[in-house]
Amino acid sequence: MKKFFYTMVAGVTMTLAACTSQPQATEMTPQKKNIGLQLYSIRQLIGNAEKFAANQEQVLADLAKQGYTAVETANYGDGKLYGLTPEEFKACMDKAGLKPLSTHTTRGLSKEEVAAGAPSEETMNWWDECIAAHKAAGMEYVVTPSQPTPETLKDLQVWCDYHNAIGKKCAEAGLKYGYHNHSFEFNKIEDKVMIDYMIENTDPQYVFFEMDVYWTVMGKSSPVAYFKKYPGRFKLLHIKDHKEIGQSGMVGFDAIFKNAEIAGVEHIIVEAEAYESADMMEGVGMCADYLLKADFVKADYTK
Repeated sequence: MKKFFYTMVAGVTMTLAACTSQPQATEMTPQKKNIGLQLYSIRQLIGNAEKFAANQEQVLADLAKQGYTAVETANYGDGKLYGLTPEEFKACMDKAGLKPLSTHTTRGLSKEEVAAGAPSEETMNWWDECIAAHKAAGMEYVVTPSQPTPETLKDLQVWCDYHNAIGKKCAEAGLKYGYHNHSFEFNKIEDKVMIDYMIENTDPQYVFFEMDVYWTVMGKSSPVAYFKKYPGRFKLLHIKDHKEIGQSGMVGFDAIFKNAEIAGVEHIIVEAEAYESADMMEGVGMCADYLLKADFVKADYTK
């Protein structure tokens, strides 16, 4: 398979012109399925402003060639994405033919806010700016990637109320808000499994869940069982394996995809945190290739 080489040095400045210039004619692989990539998967290449400036044009073009159609970001701060304004970032995605679909970002609650039972005005103002930035970048989904584990269900309810409040703000702006799980949410707080409590105590009108299928399995739980227990709550799926997708044999992707409709899935997003391949672009390419070739993966899950 083709090897990929990228600039790994810092100190490169990117201008908007680099994103808006006319793309060169390239031989593209037909995009037969809508598959997103969480850009954290290639953080060593484009994980911050300097790396993004140095490598984004080639990396994004290669992702499109591999069959990816959308991205989920993981580098928001101070109104910018990877050091770019929302409009500049969208221009880069448009040039590459990739949809800016979703983002992982959040602002946690302080101990004082949890004790008070509500977020501060400053916290909610932060969300106003965050939501506006992601809407301007063309996103459809805003996802909180994690939260601390509260000691009591009372404190967990404060977090659930907080998620509802964020979700309401997102809905008012025409965006959807969700929470992404790891494995720790499948542990109990008092007598209740944390993720169960969160699903049952957030408003489906305002909060969905982005199930990370690998972390769900690592939490000794069944993704399909959760789809059936809480139908319609899982609008996004993180498709992940121990390394490249399908290599471990431990996740059960066929059953997951066959039950995607009951889950409420609208989009699938690849995330990889480690690779068997020494070349991470080859690794994410293998992930896309697995999904493109799998007959149990539909071309599109939008409704």
